[in-house]
Amino acid sequence: MVLVIKLLLLTCLWPTAVLTNVSSQSDHHRYHHHHRFHHHQQKCSSMKKHNSKREIKMKKLDSTKVRPLKSEQLLRIEDHDFAMRPGFGGSPIPVGIDVQVESIDRISEVDMDFTTTLYLRHYWKDERLSFPSTKNRSMTFDGRLIKKIWVPDVFFVHSKRSFIHDTTTENVMLRVYPDGNVLFSLRITVSAMCFMDFSRFPLDTQNCSLELESYAYNEEDLMLYWKHGNESLSTDEHISLSQFFIEEFSASSGLAFYSSTGWYNRLFINFTLRRHIFFFVLQSYFPAMLMVMLSWVSFWIDRRAVPARVSLGITTVLTMSTIITGVSASMPQVSYIKAVDIYLWISFLFVFLSVIEYAAVNYLTTVEERKQLRKRGKVSGMYNIDAVQAMAFDGCYHDSEADVDMATFAVHSEDSPARGRAVSIPNLDATRIKRKRSLKGNVGRIILQNNHVIDTYSRIIFPTVYIVFNFFYWELSKQHY
Repeated sequence: MVLVIKLLLLTCLWPTAVLTNVSSQSDHHRYHHHHRFHHHQQKCSSMKKHNSKREIKMKKLDSTKVRPLKSEQLLRIEDHDFAMRPGFGGSPIPVGIDVQVESIDRISEVDMDFTTTLYLRHYWKDERLSFPSTKNRSMTFDGRLIKKIWVPDVFFVHSKRSFIHDTTTENVMLRVYPDGNVLFSLRITVSAMCFMDFSRFPLDTQNCSLELESYAYNEEDLMLYWKHGNESLSTDEHISLSQFFIEEFSASSGLAFYSSTGWYNRLFINFTLRRHIFFFVLQSYFPAMLMVMLSWVSFWIDRRAVPARVSLGITTVLTMSTIITGVSASMPQVSYIKAVDIYLWISFLFVFLSVIEYAAVNYLTTVEERKQLRKRGKVSGMYNIDAVQAMAFDGCYHDSEADVDMATFAVHSEDSPARGRAVSIPNLDATRIKRKRSLKGNVGRIILQNNHVIDTYSRIIFPTVYIVFNFFYWELSKQHY
């Protein structure tokens, strides 16, 4: 009976326990699924937050590229087309220019050019760049804004090389005023041609000019002018050159015509250079004078001293050739005669004539001595030729007494050869001693008495003509210098 009651109770309680167990298991599974879903949702939200932060960061990085700067917003650069000049279609835009010359770096006669460093400033008005300002203050920019707005396209006519200085940064400045007035300044070095005239070199004065002009805009679109008239060109007080003295700086303007594009406004920076002559006096003129004077020394040397007079003449000729070559090497190969060429070549002519003068003196002396020998009846025999050659080439003075002694010796040597051989050495020694005695203490008198007439006149004519030439040369040069 008891067993039956236990079975009935087990039968009743079994479904309840099974349902409870199933419900507990389902609750646990539901909780576990919910927990996994919540974790996945939390992970997705964190990824979304990370992605959103990354997108915000990328937007911040890209905003500098896309959005304009504050200054550009203030100038409304994005609202206008700056490829067109201000006031396009209307009257030409006036562009004022002023220049400050910092230095003249180099002047080359060989290349016919000059190099100068200057500050070039442009002034114009562009209403597209006007901005509101309560204190009426201007804004200053560096070269980065230049590429985004319109600027005048001024270039240097006849320039060979030019560059904008970039140490430590590019030397460019842009200043914009509230009413739209613009100042554009840059520091530039330019090498330009200078058409030089060397006909009076080195007593010359050169006029060079640096020319400015708009490249694309003719006078119908752009009008170049000096901002402050003649005062638009200023120079540094300490500008100096080694070979030139700067006499004048001036500004002028004009028009240039091109057959295909029309008339253009052109501005000129003119400067006059006068050459310092002292350098060339020391390097060219003074050495040439000394060589000419040195060539006159041969007129005072014994006409029979052939080695001395010939070597002196050749030396002066070669030295003058070296001076002329050195001057020509430092000058351009021009087709006309320069003032320095006239002086050097005339000096060379004086030196050359001094050599020719001695050639004439030596020839006439030889002819004269042969005539004297013929009068004495000493024309025949080998001695006659040897005596004449000795008189012309041994470099010693042969007085008449020595010549007679030598002639007597020659006669005796023909009559008795054996005796002549025996006494030849004593007679020669006696002749040399006698010649030395005749020269001793009377060198000046002998030279004056033994001069050839050509030497006598040359001592007066050569210096006189050269002094007259120098007087007229320097007087004419002074008038044009």
